Amino acid sequence: MPSFVTLDGLTARTPDGRALFESLTLSFGAERTGLVGRNGVGKTTLLRLICGDLAPGAGTIAVRARLGVLRQAVQPDPDARVADLLGLAEPLARLRRIAEGVGTDDDLEAVDWGLQARLDAALAQVGLAGIAVERAAASLSGGQVTRAALAGLLAGEPDLLILDEPTNNLDAEARGLVAEVLERWRGGAIVVSHDRGLLRKMDRIVELNTLGARIYGGNYDLYSERKAGEEAAAAHALADAERAQARVFRETQLATERKARRDAAGRRGRARGDAPKLFLDAQAERAEVSAGRENRLAERQRNEAAAELAGAQAKVERLRKLAFELPSSGLAQGRTVLTMQDAGFAYPGRPQTLNGVSLKMVGPERVAVCGPNGAGKTTLIRIAAGDLTPTAGRVVIGAPVAFLDQETALLRQEETLTAAFRRLNPRASENRARAALARFLFRNTAADKRVGELSGGERLRAALACVLMADQPPQLLILDEPTNHLDLDSIAAVEGALRGYDGALLVVSHDRDFLQAIGVEREVALG
Repeated sequence: MPSFVTLDGLTARTPDGRALFESLTLSFGAERTGLVGRNGVGKTTLLRLICGDLAPGAGTIAVRARLGVLRQAVQPDPDARVADLLGLAEPLARLRRIAEGVGTDDDLEAVDWGLQARLDAALAQVGLAGIAVERAAASLSGGQVTRAALAGLLAGEPDLLILDEPTNNLDAEARGLVAEVLERWRGGAIVVSHDRGLLRKMDRIVELNTLGARIYGGNYDLYSERKAGEEAAAAHALADAERAQARVFRETQLATERKARRDAAGRRGRARGDAPKLFLDAQAERAEVSAGRENRLAERQRNEAAAELAGAQAKVERLRKLAFELPSSGLAQGRTVLTMQDAGFAYPGRPQTLNGVSLKMVGPERVAVCGPNGAGKTTLIRIAAGDLTPTAGRVVIGAPVAFLDQETALLRQEETLTAAFRRLNPRASENRARAALARFLFRNTAADKRVGELSGGERLRAALACVLMADQPPQLLILDEPTNHLDLDSIAAVEGALRGYDGALLVVSHDRDFLQAIGVEREVALG
């Protein structure tokens, strides 16, 4: 299979000199590749290198294909039209001039007669059939903007699609449409994503890390199985290394004790004069040489065992270091934490955002709020958190509540984590703040990091620490799209923590895998 993109010995660094990856050699062809890795490892940087937006620190990049690129944040100009968003404003204007009989010779020479048919088909694929290309781009939702940009790429028939988090702001239906597009796509694709449903449509997964890249054939499920196998193998290797070190210690200890007994016997024989002095001196010299050899062998065995153990421990630590546990909420099984009766909400002078919603949560229930973008999901959970007062119906909040929005806005960019914790928990001492943050893996100097320096996963972890380690821990935890800015490892860590949480959960998420993993028992469907 010919390669569309070949990377040879590629090195990239951050502006402050930190290595993202070094000597990376990789190729991409007509297969669909899911590019994964922890936040900050350089996935978006790699895409920018391929697109020519950045120059590598070392190595070469060969591109032998027409690229169709979808950036992570598609932000149209304020006066842009849908045609601009599609990237097809001039080709579509050319078709329009010809249809109106005012086309020039240049128009006739450059016209793409099949463009309109391809565009109509592409818009239908992404759920935007019939949208007017003269419509203001600003009137579209974030999800519609992304889908329109993707349709423009499809209509252009590139050899290789490059998509950076294409489903990040999409609802469940739109996510499904993008996944179907990629499932039908017969060209090449490089897709950076933490959307496991989308990654299931891939032909292979490439995991990027500071040492380079690992290639896993097959889709996300096969990748996940292989990763689980690697974790089990690492744990097994650690157990073997611990046993080996214990065995080496026992054997060297026994050898030391045997030598001590021989030396003692030799000293007793010399004292009794049982043998000629010349013989005893030669025997002592041989014993000394032998002892030196045995000591060197024992030292080498101990060092090798210690190195193997350290390596095994480091591998297990890399695989597990994001895992953390949530403290107990103290919620009683029968306590009613939330009651909504025909709740509604409307901003002054605007149509009803929410209408006639009823919901009752008792004990440590797990409830998901689902529906298309714009259906009022965030409004509902803000009412449940007490941030908004309903304009209709009745709402009773029966337990302490903590609400974390998509941006974890309770944290301030310029604050350190200890300062944020103490601001949100005014009675907490410095020691208590550090102890609480350490429980959420912010140990030692990590607690002095500024919020603005954190990755998405770290930021969510810090916010959870601040609200769950309060004097009065919440018994109802409300989360709005908590996985939106997380990498796969961080999502797995949050899922593990929430699975063990003994309080009530009310969650907005379009990630079906996440909802299943945290044990959601029922859903409230809006829209």
